[in-house]
Amino acid sequence: MKNFFKFLIAFTLGLFARAVVRRYHPRIVMITGSVGKTSTKDTVAAVLATRFNVRKSEKSFNSEFGVPLTVFGVENPWNNPLAWFKVMKSAIALLILPNHYPNMLVLETGADRPGDLTRILRLATPDMVVVTRLPEIPVHVEAYASPEQVREEEFSPAYALAADAPLIIPSGDSYATGNAARTSARVITYGMTGDASVRLSDVHFYEVDGKVIGMRSRVDAKGEHGELIIKGSVGTTQLLPAAAALASALAYDIPMKEALEALEAYEPPPGRGRLLAGKNNSIIIDDSYNSSPVAVEEALKTLKAFPHAQRRIAVLGDMLELGRYSVMEHERMGPLANDSADVIVSVGIRARAFSRASKNKEIIIFDCANSAAVGLPAFIREGDVILVKGSQSIRMERIVEALLAHPSDITKLVRQERKWKQKV
Repeated sequence: MKNFFKFLIAFTLGLFARAVVRRYHPRIVMITGSVGKTSTKDTVAAVLATRFNVRKSEKSFNSEFGVPLTVFGVENPWNNPLAWFKVMKSAIALLILPNHYPNMLVLETGADRPGDLTRILRLATPDMVVVTRLPEIPVHVEAYASPEQVREEEFSPAYALAADAPLIIPSGDSYATGNAARTSARVITYGMTGDASVRLSDVHFYEVDGKVIGMRSRVDAKGEHGELIIKGSVGTTQLLPAAAALASALAYDIPMKEALEALEAYEPPPGRGRLLAGKNNSIIIDDSYNSSPVAVEEALKTLKAFPHAQRRIAVLGDMLELGRYSVMEHERMGPLANDSADVIVSVGIRARAFSRASKNKEIIIFDCANSAAVGLPAFIREGDVILVKGSQSIRMERIVEALLAHPSDITKLVRQERKWKQKV
């Protein structure tokens, strides 16, 4: 019965969303891929807002439920029946009353199960698609027959593009470039390879008065160059969403200078490499939103390279939804953690594989985030740099909260809504 009601709600939302899109004909920009979709959606929306009246997906609402909510311009009602009634009321109002509707929707799309993106594509046809990285072992792979099927579904919005429509893909990603060759779209690439349409180079931590406050890079595109600075988060992965946004600017003939100015106010979403002040003058790299093998690799590279650290502490939780690849991928991360951190803290049963591969390192093992939140703060010393990363269901933000120097910074963490707080 529960599944029936879920289907009924999704069907009804989709029906109204299709009708709204057909009435107002906004340009549709779809953000897809395995990692960095929310950050990319935010940067792309910031740049395109210089030319269009843009509405973007809120947070990471990228499902067949979340996308219609963006089309309607309403908040997620969660489990509130009255709020769901208001959602439908807003949808009907859009169809029967005059409205000043946005002329561009920037929609984040996600694939948790086979067919998810097929259902989303029934709601709207994209005018531009931005693809983020498609890794060897993607998240949610346990729900699919193979990693190839995940990548194929994540790339599928590109196949819906009209001829010569812009397709933005990461350079050097063999899966994205191979699939792009099967389309008739106008391909624009971004990344760090020499042939990228938007090329990042000379990447460094951004420091002010000897304190790391973000990332910086030179950027070159179509004969123009400039400096890209992202404040508040660290890691190469924090620059790539902005590079994708600059590629989107190319697609709509927005000058680089104007696009870079639009990105100056960009603030990375919570839980994506965010820099926070920790207890005892430590630094927290809060990467607690979610986890996957490629994301852990990048986070550990960032921790290893972070300057001025007395101790580098990797607090790593289970990586979920990997299915038959889970044991192999957890074990593969162990040597990387050993090479990147002075102290390895594992959280969860699967994460113990991180510490088993470590040699001559200090190891701390916790069964869950709650116990880590109790036991870890007393261990932190001045000058420590602490990476916190794990899958959503492990609730690693509870550890970040316990390590904060300023309790008021809790507003900068992921999953602070009442719905999440009520979960065990």
